[in-house]
Amino acid sequence: MIPGQPGTKKWLEKYGDALICVRYRDDHQSQRRLKTIELVVESAPLKINKNTIPMNKIMCLRIGYHEKYLQNIVKGAGGRWNKQKQAWELAYKEIRLLGLENRIIRKMANNRNIKSRSPP
Repeated sequence: MIPGQPGTKKWLEKYGDALICVRYRDDHQSQRRLKTIELVVESAPLKINKNTIPMNKIMCLRIGYHEKYLQNIVKGAGGRWNKQKQAWELAYKEIRLLGLENRIIRKMANNRNIKSRSPP
């Protein structure tokens, strides 16, 4: 129940804006009705990291030519080989799910800096 509904008024008077909700639970084993309340005990502004990578951002990955198994996993997750960049591309969300953050190529300024070449 949200504050203001019947059964919450006395708790709303007591706790005011700190009251989030009132719940009733029936404990059939002890044959009792339990009433619980949820309160706000602290409020602070969110610290939003502006450097957070969007989950849908396409990132370049370093995967060696000999790592066929890993190439197939990346392909299965929707990754594609970018011949021009000589790197695998995959959405950041999938990279995180696969645990491949350590393979992200941070700077793609010069393709000659990439040592691992992987054909599709």
